Amino acid sequence: MSKSKAARANDIFETARENPYVQRVMEDEDLRESLRDAFESAKGAYGRASGNGKGTMKALTSDKKVQKDLKSAAESLRDASERLQKPKKPKRRLRKLVLFVLAAGVVALVVSEDARKTVLDALFGAEEEFEYTTSSSINGS
Repeated sequence: MSKSKAARANDIFETARENPYVQRVMEDEDLRESLRDAFESAKGAYGRASGNGKGTMKALTSDKKVQKDLKSAAESLRDASERLQKPKKPKRRLRKLVLFVLAAGVVALVVSEDARKTVLDALFGAEEEFEYTTSSSINGS
């Protein structure tokens, strides 16, 4: 390969590598699988439609296998398109942890009287405890 062809190939490679769609295809295994399935289904439909001797239009309209392969290819392309359009959602581990701790705290407060008392004391201060004694007796003496 000459230097100009090598430089051109390198430019194409760098341009493709910077493309966000190419990056998504390189990073997303499910996207690659959808594209691969679409290609295989389309290839099978084309091979069956063009090699059956009936004619391509006849195969498209009457051959159930060709129609099934085309439908599968279309579904795989739709899946790939949706994966390309939707950005990959980051995992929300911290959010899940906070929700779990909050739910566990609520359950603890509902179940344990001591936990409720501790939280109320921390929020509003400890209750003053006192003993009530009467100066008179029940017999009246």
